[in-house]
Amino acid sequence: MSRELLVEADGGSRGNPGPAAGGAVVIDPASGEVLAEVGVWVGTATNNVAEYSGMLAGVRRALELDPDAHLTIRMDSKLVVEQMMGRWKIKHPAMAELAAEARQVLTGTPVRFEWVPRLQNSRADKCANDAMDARASFSR
Repeated sequence: MSRELLVEADGGSRGNPGPAAGGAVVIDPASGEVLAEVGVWVGTATNNVAEYSGMLAGVRRALELDPDAHLTIRMDSKLVVEQMMGRWKIKHPAMAELAAEARQVLTGTPVRFEWVPRLQNSRADKCANDAMDARASFSR
C-alpha cells in the first residue's frame, strides 16, 4: 500500500519580475509531521515562475522520501493548479518549460492538485521567503 504525502508549495518575487524563490513543505498527512522543508532560489523571475519552482522542488523532495508515494499538492496559486490539471493554457515559455518538467517528474505518480487560500499555505510561503532572504536554496 503506497503512502500518501502532502506537498504544500508556494513561490514569490519581490517585484514582478524581481528577486524570486519557491518553497515547499512535505507532510505526512496521517500524523501531520513535517518531513522536509525546501527553498529554491530562482534569481530574477516572475511570481508564477517562482510558484512552479517551489512546486517542483517539493515534488522532487517528496519522491526522494518515497518514490511510490501518492501525492497531494496544495498551492495558493490558482494559475499553477489549473494549468497542471490541464484546464488552463500555458502561454509563458518559462512556465511551459517548468510545467513540462513537472509532468515528466510526476510521470507514473498518482497526484492530485488542490487550491488553498493563501492563509492556509503559510509554511510553504515561509520557505519561499527564507530562500529569498538568503538568496540561496536549502533543504532541511
